[in-house]
Amino acid sequence: MLKKMAIVLAAGQGKRMKSKLYKVLHPVCGKPMVGHVLDTVKRAGVTRNVVVVGHGAEAVQSYLGASAEYVLQEQQLGTGHAVKQAKDLLGSEKGTTIVICGDTPLVTSETLEGLMQLHESRGAAATVLTAHMDNPAGYGRVIRGEDGSVTKIVEQKDCNETENAVQEINTGTYCFDNAKLFEALDKVTNNNAQQEYYLTDVVGIFREAGETVEAFMTYDAAESIGVNDRVALSEAEGFMRERLTRKHMLNGVTIIDPSSTYIGADVEIGADTVLYPGTILKGSTKIGEQSVIGPNTDIENSVIGDNVTVKQSVLVDAEVGNETTVGPFAYLRPGTKLGEQVKVGDFVEIKNATIDNGSKVSHLSYVGDANVGKNVNIGCGAITVNYDGYNKAVTEIEDDAFIGSNVNLIAPVKVGKGAYVVAGSTITHAVPENDLAIARTRQENKPGYAEKIRGRAKAKKNNVKS
Repeated sequence: MLKKMAIVLAAGQGKRMKSKLYKVLHPVCGKPMVGHVLDTVKRAGVTRNVVVVGHGAEAVQSYLGASAEYVLQEQQLGTGHAVKQAKDLLGSEKGTTIVICGDTPLVTSETLEGLMQLHESRGAAATVLTAHMDNPAGYGRVIRGEDGSVTKIVEQKDCNETENAVQEINTGTYCFDNAKLFEALDKVTNNNAQQEYYLTDVVGIFREAGETVEAFMTYDAAESIGVNDRVALSEAEGFMRERLTRKHMLNGVTIIDPSSTYIGADVEIGADTVLYPGTILKGSTKIGEQSVIGPNTDIENSVIGDNVTVKQSVLVDAEVGNETTVGPFAYLRPGTKLGEQVKVGDFVEIKNATIDNGSKVSHLSYVGDANVGKNVNIGCGAITVNYDGYNKAVTEIEDDAFIGSNVNLIAPVKVGKGAYVVAGSTITHAVPENDLAIARTRQENKPGYAEKIRGRAKAKKNNVKS
């Protein structure tokens, strides 16, 4: 089997993006474009990836890490010059090499597999990935011979009348015989108006040498989109969103309104889960089966179990066990871990806390830096007071404890198994197992005093007016 390699062109600055962020790092459905491209070539069977970097090289390498090798194109002298920078790494290799731009996030692995299969079956020196465009303005035209092979690629500005009418365009993605590619690149010159070394000139060099140049047309013209400005970025986002929602629906997920649902590229969702409008799923979020998410729910980098309900809530770096309910209007912050059959109700905030099976935090409470056991009830308005202005401290609540409404648990503190904390208490010391704790002053009523207060207030008001 031939070795499969890829050269990802990611050296362009992307001035038309008008951004401080390096172009190929702009996200499409939550993932930088170059990340989409690299993942796609790997799924297509490529085992060695070389990324050509230039402007913003450190940022690209920081994001991709050890998933690729890197070469630097210090001067931007054209696509042929960019590919040639990989010669020291790949020049002596034998096999098939894909050349693809880092700003083409919509190319699929199925398309690349088809491209390579055609290329290798025909014994071609090069195979061009093409697309059919009803309005091909601005794209290079692919000119085929009578046998269907490619005779040349003509840029828009160089087209004659016949060539201008051609609707098959060059997407900028290619497949090459690796050894022949680098031999041809040594013959490419910059004798053109831009004084650049064009990769497309390799096609002419191959034809003159009697080599075969083929073309593989993608069925979806959207795959040809190269993102050079914010308009194209928005178009790519739209196509990717449509592709992702369709994939999940075909896999058994019900999406009530795909147009108002956002699903990131790396999100996983189990069958029979329902997504209501306004749902936003980002990062590495994983959702199990038969769950109900939304409406108006934002989940990022979280793991949600089976048969979970999350309504109108925000979850970040959280874990939610099976048959648990969250919301409406809950906020699960990083480090939250909910067990099974847990209830987190409205206006509850949880941060860096574990809440075990069967426990309830039903409404208007804050639980932070805490370990809560099984079957614990935390009443309305209860708070774990975890921060003294300098340090965080942990609250421990053991199984079957009851925490009444408006209780302040001043950490570090422990409430034992089966203990009962009376509403309105401020707890500063440990509560032993099965004890009842009450920490509030005795109520005192002063007869008629409320009327005196109102009278004083009225007199003061009258004096101010006079």
